[in-house]
Amino acid sequence: MFNTKQYLSELSKYMELKVQENKNMNITLINGTVVTNTTSTTGGVSARAYENGSWGFSSSSHLDDSSIRYVLQTAKANAEFLDQRLRKNRPFFKPNDFSFSKSFVTTKPRLTQKQILDYLNELDAYILMKYPNLIERSIGLRCLDMDKSLLTSHGNTLDSLLCRSIIFISMTVDDGNDPISLYQIYGGRGQFEDNFITPEELFPKIDILYDELIQKSKGVYASAGLKECILDSDLAGILAHEAIGHTVEADLVLAGSVAGPNINKEVASPLITLKDFAYEYNGETCPIPIYIDDEGTKTSDVTIIDQGILKNFMHSKESALHFGVEPQGNGRAYEYSDEPLIRMRNTAILPGTSKLEDMIASVEDGYYLTRTNNGQADSTSEFMFGITMGYEIKKGKITRAIKDTTISGIAFDVLQSVTMVSDEMSWSCAGMCGKKQPIPVGMGGPAIKCNLKIGGR
Repeated sequence: MFNTKQYLSELSKYMELKVQENKNMNITLINGTVVTNTTSTTGGVSARAYENGSWGFSSSSHLDDSSIRYVLQTAKANAEFLDQRLRKNRPFFKPNDFSFSKSFVTTKPRLTQKQILDYLNELDAYILMKYPNLIERSIGLRCLDMDKSLLTSHGNTLDSLLCRSIIFISMTVDDGNDPISLYQIYGGRGQFEDNFITPEELFPKIDILYDELIQKSKGVYASAGLKECILDSDLAGILAHEAIGHTVEADLVLAGSVAGPNINKEVASPLITLKDFAYEYNGETCPIPIYIDDEGTKTSDVTIIDQGILKNFMHSKESALHFGVEPQGNGRAYEYSDEPLIRMRNTAILPGTSKLEDMIASVEDGYYLTRTNNGQADSTSEFMFGITMGYEIKKGKITRAIKDTTISGIAFDVLQSVTMVSDEMSWSCAGMCGKKQPIPVGMGGPAIKCNLKIGGR
């Protein structure tokens, strides 16, 4: 980790200095053929300066003393230049002296790229041997290590190495008319050696994926319309992130999002409490733990919706100053050359008290939707998500699987319709939010029973 503290005397008024290196490994096999096998490293230094409401920023891919001094001087000059013209005359931020150091690097011996490729080839060989009827199989590995050191003129420091490694497996069969595909993601926070011990450990999960694929291939198309549905935790998590979370990011609130006029108003069922967790949930480390954000703010959990009432937006230092509240550490940046934006960390609906089996039994004619392949939403909270796995519910019983479809609606309206929330909590660590910059995020939740529009054939 880089010692940024040696430059503290060079930081005037309010400034941030960040040294960061991102390492990526991407491997993809399609039908046993390696089509991608790359590693990449990007790194450098950046500085950001604040002058009466105007920001100046500068970055360099060179990490030496002269480059660091150059970006500090340039950021400061850029802020002063803008201040002379914009004259915002805004106050400075209150000092928040806090330091933290955390590394999630493995303590196990590191594997070579060839050893990791051998692991993936063993997975592929197992799938080929056991399921020769597949018309396509795909295995992908995505590893990301984010190593950053941050210093602010208030004296805040952060030294962190955040790691994530995920494997995704996709299978495709021919149902006689069309190719039918299904995929699943495994892994999460931590380096490859901590998440994947032996290929054999994934074999039972691969078998489950195949069984679900066959159910889906024999499934039916959903009947389009407004339906009573149970969204499993993966879908509740993406609903919390994409359709609600973005509308309460303060920069989007200032741009006119639907959440803006609704603070302290009822926007959801009283059964719904939604939070953006900083680094811990129920004593366990969150999928993407953020202890200090990229603005040097000590992080804390943001309660967005409390028993149906919209309570808070998510803030950067600047937006918190605008709204007259304390920032809670949502300023995040992906690369050394990126300025922090208001971003989510680990967004989740909190569990309720209902049992999933009781929720299913309560539905006369609806759907139990279990997996998504992502989707999109806008600042009105209108959303559309793809559904890649789900089942009909008839008279309280799960019956046939359904083929690919979509769900859509207005997220706040959907949350108003929630009548049951399960007592289980599940997290996903595979999310990569794409608000101008990519950023890894965690999403979680219980199953929720609600009304929404489902697509047909």
